[in-house]
Amino acid sequence: MDRLKNFLIDLDGVLVRGNTIIPGADGFIERLKQRGAKFLVLTNNSRFTPRDLAHNLQSIGLDIPAELIFTSAIATARFLNQQRPNSTAFVIGESGLTSVLHEVGYIMTDRDPVYVVLGETGEYSLHLITKAIRLIAAGARFIATNPDPSGPTSEGLVPGCGAVAGLIERATGVAPFYVGKPNPLMMRMALKHLEVHSEDTVIIGDRMDTDIVAGVETGLDSILVLSGITRQEEVARFPYVPGKVVGSVAEIEV
Repeated sequence: MDRLKNFLIDLDGVLVRGNTIIPGADGFIERLKQRGAKFLVLTNNSRFTPRDLAHNLQSIGLDIPAELIFTSAIATARFLNQQRPNSTAFVIGESGLTSVLHEVGYIMTDRDPVYVVLGETGEYSLHLITKAIRLIAAGARFIATNPDPSGPTSEGLVPGCGAVAGLIERATGVAPFYVGKPNPLMMRMALKHLEVHSEDTVIIGDRMDTDIVAGVETGLDSILVLSGITRQEEVARFPYVPGKVVGSVAEIEV
């Protein structure tokens, strides 16, 4: 790991848990800055804009500028803009998703949209989910920002985009296209955004099923932290292994 100088760092469960800093995360970020390492916070959480996240992180003691935060919402907007520019979508999500879709020229509507786009939100509405099901059944293409079935908070687990996408898939028989990790598409976008190469980069995450497999599929080395979702005893259940397992980012030497 010593030769690796660039880092893609997950947020929830790695640097923070809800509105609380993971102990030692602030010191880890400062060590990266002092070393002059290139790093990017790479999160599947699509709820907030990078500026919102940067502000929220700063308020709890983590100084990470907005330009070093890349979300699955950004990746989703860029993907849709590449596929069908200036198109239409019915969106379930918050400002982190809706703002970037507006920025690339998308119109949000429930009248015959080309896409249904599902993101993360603090409160999933059964009314909106039902509308999404009907639109997809009528022919709209189904996109989801990320496959995470749950996420860690200071109060415990909450349902994630992947869990709700599974409900919609079961109701419609239509599987979503997931843009976020572990899709190599998002990983390539993040590497391009940071202007680095995979062979010189390590991904740090708390999930074997998104972060670590994303590293495997993209050719990055990986560090699993046990401060989030994945427990030590669960690691051996997977057919792939992380490059290193640590308790938290506080233990990572850079």
